[in-house]
Amino acid sequence: MNIAYVYLWDVVGDPSAPDRLAALGVDAIALAASYHSTRAATPYHPSHRVLDVPYPAFYLPVRKSAWARLVPASPTWTPADAYLQARDALKAAGLKVHAWTVLTHNSHLGAANPDLTVRNAFNDPYPYALCPAHDDVLDYCDRLVREILTVAAPDGLILEACGPMGFSHLSVHEKTSGADWTAVDSDLLSVCFCASCAPRYPAPTKARVRAALDRTLSTSGFLTMEEALGPLADEVRTTRVALSTALRKRLLATTREIAPNIPIALHANPSPWATGAFAALPSGDPAADVLVASCWGDPTEDASRLTHLTTLTTPAQRVGAYVLALPPRPADASVLADHLRTYAKAGATDFHLYHAGLASPARLTALTEALRRLT
Repeated sequence: MNIAYVYLWDVVGDPSAPDRLAALGVDAIALAASYHSTRAATPYHPSHRVLDVPYPAFYLPVRKSAWARLVPASPTWTPADAYLQARDALKAAGLKVHAWTVLTHNSHLGAANPDLTVRNAFNDPYPYALCPAHDDVLDYCDRLVREILTVAAPDGLILEACGPMGFSHLSVHEKTSGADWTAVDSDLLSVCFCASCAPRYPAPTKARVRAALDRTLSTSGFLTMEEALGPLADEVRTTRVALSTALRKRLLATTREIAPNIPIALHANPSPWATGAFAALPSGDPAADVLVASCWGDPTEDASRLTHLTTLTTPAQRVGAYVLALPPRPADASVLADHLRTYAKAGATDFHLYHAGLASPARLTALTEALRRLT
């Protein structure tokens, strides 16, 4: 299955959008039902070319009775029922519509509820990151999925950030690259020590993480988290994976309860230390229909991740490649087709294509041709 990702504002107010997207040759559209803040180009829209989205929003009517402590915000830049309007327009063009659902990545709710956010070993809060160690966060994510399934009635569900977010995040005017932190440093800065997480670790964990970051344990840093955490690694890793597991299993159970036959795609990473949009899934999960890996980096490394994810699937599951069709990828059908073939050889059966609303006409043409060459 080939799925193109789009935003609500790519469709609402642009009567040409459904046919343009259908012409790509994809099977379905991943339509954002809940999404974080952004600043987006809208190269085809008849009314605007750049859209500022200042806070995360829910693109279905917010029914107050459906929520508890955490209530998502409604947008002011699209109609409150933008998802429904876009869904109907896309389905009229013959496209299936899957609900692209961002879960724990929400700076609006995090800023308003700092006690529910991820905090690193220095007690620095990450306002964009709701920590699923808190019951209120689990409840919010569950209610979010329930509302989407009940009100939007999508043809499929795509779960993103189904676990804790971490240090790596493209925030407003991000100014962190000059610190020269390594990948392990980033993982260490992603270990949460909020009031709910901290008691779950062995007592010396916070001191160990701080010492590793301060280079008091090693002057050159560490090559792996296992080296950095030493004898604490197994217990900390198990605790971290359990957070993603608890959230995922609750949402998968909720989905099967409300919509037993709907396909569920899960943005996942086989690394047990993963945080962010692609949550840790080191042991797989047979309840999901598609496990989707990020393929935005070096194609060889992306393929290796896909192969690893394939080893975690059951015979009934599919593996998806989340393919970048934007810069720094060239607008070149041959290059993109080569990437798709590489990912297919690594086990990908589905292609999740990012992003059909942001891509220029030349990029959409390249994407259409690359998909044609693959058949």
